[in-house]
Amino acid sequence: MAVVLYSLGMQVKRTYRFRFDPTPEQAHILARTFGCARFAYNHMLRLRSNAWMQRQERVGYHETSAALTALKKTPEHAWLNEVSSVPVQQAVRHLNTAFLNFFAKRARYPSFKRKDGPQSAEYTTSAFRWDAGRRELRLAKMDAPLDMRWSRTLPKAARITTVTISRDAAGRYFASLLCDDVVTPKPQASGQVGIDLGLTHFAILSSGEKVASPKAFRRCEARLAVRQRRLARAKLGSKNRAKLKASVARLHAHIADARSDFLHKLSTRLISENQVIAIETLSVSNMQRNRSLAKSISDASWSAFVRQLEYKAQWYGRTLIGIDRWYPSSKRCSVCGHTKASMLLSVRTWDCPECGAHHDRDINAARNILAAGLAVSAHRESVSPVLLQSSMGGSQ
Repeated sequence: MAVVLYSLGMQVKRTYRFRFDPTPEQAHILARTFGCARFAYNHMLRLRSNAWMQRQERVGYHETSAALTALKKTPEHAWLNEVSSVPVQQAVRHLNTAFLNFFAKRARYPSFKRKDGPQSAEYTTSAFRWDAGRRELRLAKMDAPLDMRWSRTLPKAARITTVTISRDAAGRYFASLLCDDVVTPKPQASGQVGIDLGLTHFAILSSGEKVASPKAFRRCEARLAVRQRRLARAKLGSKNRAKLKASVARLHAHIADARSDFLHKLSTRLISENQVIAIETLSVSNMQRNRSLAKSISDASWSAFVRQLEYKAQWYGRTLIGIDRWYPSSKRCSVCGHTKASMLLSVRTWDCPECGAHHDRDINAARNILAAGLAVSAHRESVSPVLLQSSMGGSQ
């Protein structure tokens, strides 16, 4: 059993993401910048891989940085100097971070970046100018500010340290502003809630509320299948194929946006209304091995939801408690504590043989999760003989 307790207020690194519409000239400059950053990443990845495979020699960041400097001086690669040097250098830094994560067994071996995939370029403070009064952001090598869609207000005390410009597969441009910010804790809340995650209903609360699953992918699955079939039949290199590929990417972007919007709204509501939140930990990566449920589990994005609860609880002074996945929350009576020996997944309601209480399986589980979380929070009691981490396994 692991408990996550969070303090009140803190200074954090916070990212604000805005969409913008570049002018044709800006789009051209960004396309060249994306290409140079991608080339530097792929070239140095090949250099490091070949050095190890051929000579068992490890090449680090300093060696790749020196190699990039030498590469810019060659006539055939002089075009690398035509864009801002900062995003190109940052690409080499990101490659080094990818290798560090690989050696620490936090990620897979770095892979080459594709020309037709999502693109990004990172600008540090020396490569952009921010006018807070006019809300204007200018990037290096550009005369005009970006035409940003200010969907939210930046905090006055926020200091922008890094700007990441990205273009997704659907052709949309985004600017992610990384800021040094101070998070103000929310007022103390009186609510306490236990959460049982599911597929038919995304979340079942101990209060008896059942939050319907958005099923963002399932709702668009038929349309996506039609577009993907058309794309598979299109001629390689044709303009029609490019249009169909963009159409598929836009639908994927719609699915991702709908899912993200739902998760953020629900997690924010739960954090605002409750001081203590108890939730069952799940090994999502193991559950996705079930071929019958893998697609629905991925569509639910439980890991992303718990990750949002974790950092929002940390920011706003809430207590988030993870309950061991083996805790018999569904089989235990929330009234008298009697635990049944076994219970099939098809059983959705049951009556306690001891006290006769009638239970909805999921609501009963959520109430037991809350009770276990309160016991751990108040008395540090153990609810299971197995000690597990409170974060969710797998990724969405």
